[in-house]
Amino acid sequence: MSISRIPVILIIALALLAPAAFAQQTYVTRYDTFVGYAFLDSPKVSLFSNGFAAQLGVRPKPWYSLGFDYSLSTGDLTLTPNLLPTALQQQLGAQLGQLIAAGLLPKTYTLTVPAHARTQTFAVGPQLSYRHFTHATLFLRPVFAGAIHEAATPQAAPGDFFAAAVVEQLAPTGKKTDTTWFLGFGGGFDIIFSKNVSWRVQADLVYSHLFNDLLQNGYMTTRFSTGPAFNFGKNIKE
Repeated sequence: MSISRIPVILIIALALLAPAAFAQQTYVTRYDTFVGYAFLDSPKVSLFSNGFAAQLGVRPKPWYSLGFDYSLSTGDLTLTPNLLPTALQQQLGAQLGQLIAAGLLPKTYTLTVPAHARTQTFAVGPQLSYRHFTHATLFLRPVFAGAIHEAATPQAAPGDFFAAAVVEQLAPTGKKTDTTWFLGFGGGFDIIFSKNVSWRVQADLVYSHLFNDLLQNGYMTTRFSTGPAFNFGKNIKE
């Protein structure tokens, strides 16, 4: 799914739901859980990864809740020299110049290092809910924080001896891992089928700076997930 289409899909879905449900919800459970498909999209490093997300929340009040979020996804990214720290860019540029001058690499050579990434996220934060509709709940996560862990396995293209040497330099063990914090915000909606079952659609935008010894700058990542949500516990509207 194209990222640019997500806001349009959300608007259309809400427009279809709204006319059918202009009454406040009378049953709101204390707890909710969610599990479903998820993807992460980080254009800065050309990473698009697929996986799943799970959530657990508790509602002190009908209009807000506190929750924990976990996601696991895998995908492929591409490292290019412009992403690296200036000193490393200059070092690689000098080496490339020497190899091209010696005729060992073509003048049109461009360094790219593909890698397979496995990413886990762990987040906590508040959620504000709008329950004016009987069959839909809108929610906003104004801010949340967490940790992101990623394991990347770079692999040079066959026959690319220079990229292979760069991989050996950057990840001598064949894999590079890192864990850091992230900060984000987001929101979405639940389509309510019954007091215990709904369908959730949500998207977040988060900032992180993984591999800060390798990547010059941090970057934004879109997190999207959708799937069933299950509500249980006593009715806190009573």
